[in-house]
Formats: sequence, structure tokens, C-alpha cells
Amino acid sequence: MLINLNVNEEVRKKNIQRCKEKNILLPTFKQMMDPSTVPAEIKEKLSSVGLWDVDPVNLFRITWKNEPTKQGGTFGGVNYIEVPHEITGVKARVLALVGKWFPTGAHKVGATYGCLAPALVSGNFDSVNQQAVWPSTGNYCRGGAYNSALLSCQSIAILPEEMSQERFNWLKTVAGEVIATPGCESNVKEIFDKCHELDEERGAHIVIFNQFDQFGNYLWHYKVTGSAIEEALKDEGVAPDHVRAYVSATGSGGTLAAGDYLKKQFPQLKIAAAEALQCPTLLRNGFGGHRIEGIGDKHVPWVHNVKNTDLVVAIDDQDCIDLYRLFNEPAGKKYLKKMGLEDDQIEELSYFGISGIGNVLGAMKIAKYYEMTEEDVVFTVLTDSSEMYTSRLKEQDEIQGKFDEYAAVRALAGCAHHQDIDNVKELSYYDRLAVHNLKYYTWVEQQGKTYEEINAQWYDENYWKDIPQIADQIDELIEAFNKEVLAD
Repeated sequence: MLINLNVNEEVRKKNIQRCKEKNILLPTFKQMMDPSTVPAEIKEKLSSVGLWDVDPVNLFRITWKNEPTKQGGTFGGVNYIEVPHEITGVKARVLALVGKWFPTGAHKVGATYGCLAPALVSGNFDSVNQQAVWPSTGNYCRGGAYNSALLSCQSIAILPEEMSQERFNWLKTVAGEVIATPGCESNVKEIFDKCHELDEERGAHIVIFNQFDQFGNYLWHYKVTGSAIEEALKDEGVAPDHVRAYVSATGSGGTLAAGDYLKKQFPQLKIAAAEALQCPTLLRNGFGGHRIEGIGDKHVPWVHNVKNTDLVVAIDDQDCIDLYRLFNEPAGKKYLKKMGLEDDQIEELSYFGISGIGNVLGAMKIAKYYEMTEEDVVFTVLTDSSEMYTSRLKEQDEIQGKFDEYAAVRALAGCAHHQDIDNVKELSYYDRLAVHNLKYYTWVEQQGKTYEEINAQWYDENYWKDIPQIADQIDELIEAFNKEVLAD
């Protein structure tokens, strides 16, 4: 089984006792997909708890349907926005899920829960005696450290030293240890190397939850993110034939799993994997450093279902940086208002982190590539928000000079409206196979996967189809676990 649910009863009992002592209950996948099913007493507790508070009841806020407030919210509809045409410059509608309203301000808190919860309820992680290790290029280790804190587990957060200062400052308040590895978001191997080093040093005292190979990451996005997008499309009244594409940065490969879900509902849909032009791993088997924080690259994630990916699109990181300044500098907001944006649309620009901007640029390129019309929709994801990167504004002032109206004009015209179909590659069967084969060098040669496993991912028709079924088994384990926590 791709997610280990073999029960270690001795450890499971320890975890139950820990949760009993700390008054901790766990949400099921069904509740994360449909939080209206969350018990009334949990909702009552949430009404007085802040979104970022280190309170175990916030585990039930691991959903796209949180009330958009920082204090005391419960649940509502899916959090998403439509990106204004004044920004995209394309005919098609670009819709995007909003990650800001998760605890920690990013959806990675969901991916980490998808990895941690099954291990906790099956007894494959000892919350009393082991540390949870969260290797990451940014938000994943934040989500993992946060969930560990909610569950009273010790954690180790690993991320590249060049990530934003905001990430490090916050992590130090919740993680047991914070380890900075050399390089930027492109330096994933250095993170893996640190995991091997920790494994040799601490052995059975740690469990490594590697988002790049943990199918709990894939499963959470398939079920929770995929169904949220489907619900948003229904809310918008989009005709099924006009649901044209889903675009997401490759990152850990997890968010792309929502595309697998959507393609089952909308067979004509195209899945596009986005990456930085400065590190075109999928596009050109390339390498390099870039500034689209948190998306990771120089390898193909184990949990990326390459066979179901239709296109690769590469985004210039400078376009993301310049648009981030446009959306957050006073001169940029003033210019966008002059260009026709309403006040509420300008306020919503705070929902765009740097990688979210990259995703939207990818969606715009795909809309142009397929010559989409006004009835067509491209969906993407805003992983986190602008508040994760405010230190970058001061840095760019020093590098590029003060952001004024002339810079705003250049950013909107050059970085947004001038996006074209360059660096877009439609994948044939053998193009996909070539990308899939890149997994061998990272995962078989370096990380201990087998020749049989990598071939199963490509040739076994049931390999990816079987993963979504695991959610029901995990829910059964969670429900039984919670029942014992509540027992006298």
C-alpha cells in the first residue's frame, strides 16, 4: 500500500492517550471536503479561536471553506476569486483558489496533515517519542511544524537558507528545530541530503515526512483541493465543456493531483505543470536557481503523475517579482485603480503570493495557447498570500529602485499583458515518458525507490487510480481513533 496503514497497536495507544490528555480530535477527509459535517461543539470552539492560534481545534480548519477572517470564523463556501481581466489580458476567465485563509496562511497545512494523520492513527508515528521531520522549500515545513504543534508533537523544519525572513521568524515560534540548508528553492537535493544525515544520526527517534514522495500529500489535494475546485465551478455555473485547463506549479507534485481529480469530472480538461524559466527541469531537463519561492525543482517529484500531465509551462521569475511589487506598492495599486479595478479587487491582490502569481501567469499562457474564448475557464491556485514576502519589497527597492507609476505601467504591460505562448510545451506520449524517466536519477539512484516501483507508476493502470480509495480507509481509522480518545 502506498500509504502505510498497517496498525502498530502499542504506538497507536500512546497516541490516543496523548490526544486524550490534550483534548485533541482529528478531522476526516470527508469533514475537510465538507466542513458542514463538523460537529457543532467543534464549531462552537472555533468561534473564539484565531486562525493562526496554536490550538488543536484548528485542525478542523484544514479546509478550503474557512470563513475568511483571522479571528473566530467557522465555515462557508469555497475560498476562490476571479482574476480581473484588466490584469490577465486574456479572453478566458481565470479562477483561483485562495490559500490565505488556512491556518499558517498557506494550503500546505493540508498536505502535511494528509501525511501526518494516517501515521498517527495507525501507530506508524510515535507522537510521544519521535520527532516529525518536515523537509521543504518553504510552506510545507511551516504547515508540518504547525500541525505538529497542534498535536503536541516535536518537529524539525528544514528549508533553504535563502527563503524569506518571514518564514524563518515564524517557524522559530512553533518548530522544535529549524534547519537552514544551502541555496534557494531550487536546492532540493541539499534538503534530501540533510534528511539522510538526520536519519543516520537519530534513526528511530525521527520520522521523515518527505512531501515529494509521501502519497498523503497527493491524496489530500486529490480529494480536498480537487473537490473544492469542482464546487467552485458549479457555483460559477460554468458549463462542463468550458472547463478547459488546470494549472499548478510542479512543486512537490501534490497540488497537481487536483488536476487528476478534475480530469475525471471534465475529461477534456488539460493539466499544465508550471515551473520557473530559470530552472526548466520539465521543459528542457534544465537546472538553475530562481526566485519563485517554495515551488522546488531540479527533479521530478515521486508523487507527480506525469502520465496525466498535458503541458509544461515555464514562467520568468522576474515577471513574478515585478507583479508582486505592482500588487503591493502604493503606486501599483493607484495605477491599477486608474486602469479600472474596483477597490475590492485591489484588496484581493493581497491574496497573491509570488508562486500564486506564477500560477496565474501560467494560466494566462495556457489560455492564449489554446485561443480560449470568454466562456472558457482556467483554474489555478494561490498557495499563500502577499504577507509571506513583504521583506522582498524593500529588497527590490534597493535592487531596482523605487516603484513608481512608470514601473507600474511596465509591470502590467510587460509582465502580464505581454505573456505569450513561448516556453509552453504540449506533451506527447514520449515527452511524458521522458519526464517520467527523470524520476529514476533522483528516486531510484539516490532515494532508495525500486526499478519495479518506477515502472509501476508508468505501466500499471491501477497505480494512480487506487490512491483515492485510501481516503475511506484513513477516515475509518480516524473515526475509531477519535472514539477511543473520547471514551472514558
